[in-house]
Amino acid sequence: MSSLRNAISRRAHKERAQPSSRKKIGLLEKHKDYVIRAKAFHKKEETLRKLKEKAAFRNTDEFYFQMIKTRTVDGVHKPESQAKKYTQEELMLMKTQDIGYILQKLQSERKKIEKLTAVLHSVDNHPSNRHIYYAEDREEARELQSQASESRVTLPSGDIPDLIKRKTAASYRELEARKSRVNQLEKLYMEMSLNKELQGQKRKLREDELVCPTSKPVYKWRSERKR
Repeated sequence: MSSLRNAISRRAHKERAQPSSRKKIGLLEKHKDYVIRAKAFHKKEETLRKLKEKAAFRNTDEFYFQMIKTRTVDGVHKPESQAKKYTQEELMLMKTQDIGYILQKLQSERKKIEKLTAVLHSVDNHPSNRHIYYAEDREEARELQSQASESRVTLPSGDIPDLIKRKTAASYRELEARKSRVNQLEKLYMEMSLNKELQGQKRKLREDELVCPTSKPVYKWRSERKR
């Protein structure tokens, strides 16, 4: 029966468009648009109902420590700073792990730059003949040299296909981008290494305390007994 029901042609009911006299109002809302709008409205209404119910049954004597660890700024709860959440040893360990990750990425980028530079160098400079010929005298050496120069075929720059030119240009752009990334990683690694070395109890020396005056800051650490 279902196959026969589907075999009968039915009239396709089309939804009415916005009349021309009401074009300035905008598109006429269809039923599917109303369904989406109604679901969103009822969802917000249900959320408000649950919040009102929770506020009505709130326990006035309820207390938890987050109440005294947060403050309200413009109606938004702001938690206290988590700077003292970890100990000095844990912070040092995390910074060491970060430095190791930066160093690993730096070495990886350097290897990629070396590989890409070698490929581009081999593309720009065609490999020369590596065979070694031995001549008995100068005349035979000149003859061998002339034969080698004639056998060497150089491809003019104008005969290089456009696809190879585009790929070469893209490779050069990638090389420049990787070099700039290496420079940024080197600066970040040096800064993180300096911050790691500056950990501990120290003080910055004044200008009159410096033996050799310099523009860079000089620090002095408190002497500690090593076990």
